[in-house]
Amino acid sequence: MSQNRCIEIRNLSKSYKDLLALNNVSFNIEKGDIFGYIGPNGAGKTTTIKILVGLITHYKGEVFVYGKSISNYKDLHKLIGYHPQEVGFQEWRTVNHALTTFGLLSGLSKDNLEDRIQDVLKFTELSDVRYKKIKHLSGGMIQKLRLCQALLHEPEILVLDEPLSGLDPSIRYQIKGLIKSLAKSGKTILFSSHILSDVQDIANVIGILHKGKILKIGSPNDLQSDFKIGNMIRIEVAKNSLLYQDLENINVIEKVENLASNIQIVHLSSNIDLNSAINQILKLLLENDCKIRNFSIVQPSLEEVYLKYVGGELK
Repeated sequence: MSQNRCIEIRNLSKSYKDLLALNNVSFNIEKGDIFGYIGPNGAGKTTTIKILVGLITHYKGEVFVYGKSISNYKDLHKLIGYHPQEVGFQEWRTVNHALTTFGLLSGLSKDNLEDRIQDVLKFTELSDVRYKKIKHLSGGMIQKLRLCQALLHEPEILVLDEPLSGLDPSIRYQIKGLIKSLAKSGKTILFSSHILSDVQDIANVIGILHKGKILKIGSPNDLQSDFKIGNMIRIEVAKNSLLYQDLENINVIEKVENLASNIQIVHLSSNIDLNSAINQILKLLLENDCKIRNFSIVQPSLEEVYLKYVGGELK
């Protein structure tokens, strides 16, 4: 096992009566990773997370944290900060009262608790609402408060289940920034979402889960590179220049799409020497006085990758 490996999940399966929620799931998370765990609602993300944090104990397979099985890891709760989809904050409590209760339940001493509450509220920019009742907080503030309770005991690992769910764009941006800041401070982070844009800006590793199975794991660049959509080239010429209209006569070209008066997408045959084809096309364009502003190989977006793997099921 790698010395930097923080979490290792091996052949994890879990059933609820006739429903197979997880089907032989395996993946690793290295220390310092931001692992984006993505898939449609009902894919099995929350089940995986509840097993990892010890809330589900009956399952098949093995889960290791720093090389130790969680089945007999007595102090696991000290290492992991857990942000569930819903935290049962009692609305009549103040922010301070709620965090004090969670801090004591996490094993913090009263001597350390005051400093930790101050630290997490400052980090999430909630210091001004410390003595407000939770029922008076906005949805974004409550989501930040969930992050506060996960951070109170200074865990090395953060497990965040849909931390960006239901937030407006400005709060979503703020919490993404907080997650990136936590990773820079050395924490290892697993967070789930059913929305690709939640993870693509901040995750260095993405795992796509669908119907209880891992479909693909890799960096954003890996996922884009592995996604086969054929060879395509985007050509853009200057506004005062004309597109070359006879590209389809080149035998390595299957189809040409004109996207605008000065932009076209060229679809190349699959089994060709790409470099040779590019040289051939460029030479022809220059010989015909096309004023090229941009000439690039088309990469699929991560949204296209995701849709390809999950079959469009974004519910």
